[in-house]
Amino acid sequence: MNRYTLSALTLAVAALSAGHALAFDASAPKTREQVKAELAEAIRTGDIVVNGETGQKANELFPGLYPTKPVVEGKTREQVKAELAEAIRTGDIVVDQESGKKANELFPGRYPAKPVAQGKTREQVKTELAEAIRTGQMPVITY
Repeated sequence: MNRYTLSALTLAVAALSAGHALAFDASAPKTREQVKAELAEAIRTGDIVVNGETGQKANELFPGLYPTKPVVEGKTREQVKAELAEAIRTGDIVVDQESGKKANELFPGRYPAKPVAQGKTREQVKTELAEAIRTGQMPVITY
């Protein structure tokens, strides 16, 4: 086997394994139809890279050929001021830049306590665990 054949074979194996590694999505594998639909949508909207050197997409290079993206409306000045006033009142604003701690964490006595969410009872947790084991969502481990 000459060096060219060995190099080509090595490159082919590396390309195939890299493709599988990049295509793997543990959360939810997509069907062929879903991938085709996503590609068609990307082509339609120009949301596909056409200039590999700069990474520009078709809708950036030729904006007149593709539909414009919907503009997300920002908050009004009054809304921002109200949010800031609420954050100052509750101490939910960072005061120590080094640690990133908020005022209500540094001085909890000066601010109203945050409501504590009600947890589940022991019986509710046991019931959920039994249901998860029954449906196969949680494996049974025996020692």
